[in-house]
This record gives sequence, C-alpha cells and structure tokens, in this order.
Amino acid sequence: MNTLKNKVNLIGNLGFDPEVREIAKGRKVARLSVATNDSYRNANGERVTDTQWHTVVAWGRTAEMVERLLRKGAPVALEGRLVHRSYETKDGSKRYVTEVVMSDFQVLPGRKSDESAVAA
Repeated sequence: MNTLKNKVNLIGNLGFDPEVREIAKGRKVARLSVATNDSYRNANGERVTDTQWHTVVAWGRTAEMVERLLRKGAPVALEGRLVHRSYETKDGSKRYVTEVVMSDFQVLPGRKSDESAVAA
C-alpha cells in the first residue's frame, strides 16, 4: 500500500442503455447506471437482497466502447474513481452528485437471453 488511490471496482448490471452525447467534435461522454446486489440474512433468517444503483460516466474512447458494447441488463465489471461535485440549478438551488468515472470495463458472460443484447 505504498500509494493510496481513489479506486472503485464494481460488478453489476446496466439499468438502462447508455446515454451517449458528443460534447465536442469527436469527444463523447457516456452516462450509465449500474446495479450491484448484496445478499444477507436478516434476524428471522430470511435472505434479503440489497440493490445499490451507481451513476457511472465514461469519457472519450471508453465512452465509444460503451456505446458499441453495452445495453440494458448487460453484466459488466468496471473500474474507475469516485468523484463528488456540485452544481447550481436554474432556480439557484445547489445540487450534489457522486459518480464513478470509468477508466476500464469488461462485459461479463451472462444468461443466454442476455448475449444477444451485448453483441459486439
């Protein structure tokens, strides 16, 4: 642990098709939502699944690859860094956002019905 880093690794499924925009000539940004699941047993011994939704942003070549390879429901492993930012809305209120800025990803094998949605 010589160097501590801001690093996030997630394995989950896409909640919707990536939203890709071109913000400058040839420069793209992709926004996606990834669901991760944790399971545990409650006090009654029942299995409970907790789903967390993560906002993920990809830039440049990574955004282009996301656009080509990922679709809603696709199982994916991704790596990135956590970013906190704030902005002001048109009505003057301040909003806070936490996102994962993706640096790399891998499409994971899924069920047979998922494979057609993740065609390269």
